[in-house]
Amino acid sequence: MRRDAALLAGAEQDAEPVLRLFRFAPVGITLGRNQDPARELDLERCAADGIPWARRPTGGRAIFHAEEWTYALAAPLDHPEWGGSQRTAFARVSAFLVASLARLGVPAAFTPRALGRAPGPTRPRQGPSDPCFASAARHEVVVGSRKLVGSAQRRTAHGLLQQGSLLLGEGHLRLADYLPLAEEQRARLRAALAASTTHAGDRLGSAAPLERWAAALLEVLPSGVRRLDGGAGAFLLTLSKTGSYTPAPLQTTC
Repeated sequence: MRRDAALLAGAEQDAEPVLRLFRFAPVGITLGRNQDPARELDLERCAADGIPWARRPTGGRAIFHAEEWTYALAAPLDHPEWGGSQRTAFARVSAFLVASLARLGVPAAFTPRALGRAPGPTRPRQGPSDPCFASAARHEVVVGSRKLVGSAQRRTAHGLLQQGSLLLGEGHLRLADYLPLAEEQRARLRAALAASTTHAGDRLGSAAPLERWAAALLEVLPSGVRRLDGGAGAFLLTLSKTGSYTPAPLQTTC
């Protein structure tokens, strides 16, 4: 999450657009930047089970990151190809995700309209928010009517950052175990998430390497995009003909 925050800071300074691909190791939970962990998570259970958590630079709601491919796109708002309005940027990324998945044999599409919230337990007024994968917004990626990719975007005065998780298995269902809910509510929420989501693991495998996705994206992104190998198992695609990416030194990572 610190790396993605650094990408957004770079976009604020008119850096070249970057698409970063990565996986979470170890698995863990992220919250939207405005969410209160004390309200959203059972922090004692997270600590007891050794489940790390962090806030994302973007908004949105809680996600358990396991068995997935993860991406982050950072770009200046006024970039002629990768900036623009929230709707334009979101739809553009979704279109490339769908096209790359088609190359991999996954019949994905993006939603023309919001699909709404999945059925689930009635939440106490002061309880946690619905998880990210409990509903699909406009232009999110689905297979049939079930959500495959969860994304969130943050926009600052001069830059944008969009982050998303592409499910490769059922690891995201573990989120229910770490919300401050009664066991019966956790079971109902887990079942509701399972009914409203799908994953590409049946076609790609739950541990499919990032190299496969990077290669598929390079086939569908505009000509001139360059691939650079990054640290911590990341693949970085510069989204212009002249751009480059150098990660800033980090003392800690999440």
